[in-house]
Amino acid sequence: MHKILVSRCLLGERVRYDGGSHGPFALLEEWRRQGRLVAVCPEVAGGLPTPRPPAEIPGGQGARVLDGECGVLTVDGADVGAAFLAGARAALRLVEAHGIRLAVLKARSPSCGNRENYDGSFAGRRVPGEGVTAALLRRHGVRVFSEEELMDAAAALAALEAGDDAR
Repeated sequence: MHKILVSRCLLGERVRYDGGSHGPFALLEEWRRQGRLVAVCPEVAGGLPTPRPPAEIPGGQGARVLDGECGVLTVDGADVGAAFLAGARAALRLVEAHGIRLAVLKARSPSCGNRENYDGSFAGRRVPGEGVTAALLRRHGVRVFSEEELMDAAAALAALEAGDDAR
């Protein structure tokens, strides 16, 4: 059975920066009952508290954080990039330990966003890009989906289970 990495906040756990959560999502609950899910909050795994100040990546590109080109800044200007990197590495260790090839992570998170992120201005402006964890996982061959793409994630899982790993 293929395991799926999932953001803890999507399972209703109150780990978001504001102490909140998302969900429930029927498909995630089904996968949880099947024993498929491996849950992680990269920000908490990296040592950040809940709640915590909002953080954004200048330019919205998690790959730039991975490459040491920029940090992850809180609304107060503190660089919490080291915690984001530590959390991304913790997520990657889970992926490697469980042979995970699919992840469902929180959309638009500076850790988990897979298609777009906020631009670092704290003005609500979105730009194409992915979070630090999503970028690291993608570099290691994990297909990353958001909660807005659950049907796509289900199709990718079905292809894996059928032995057709079409990427």
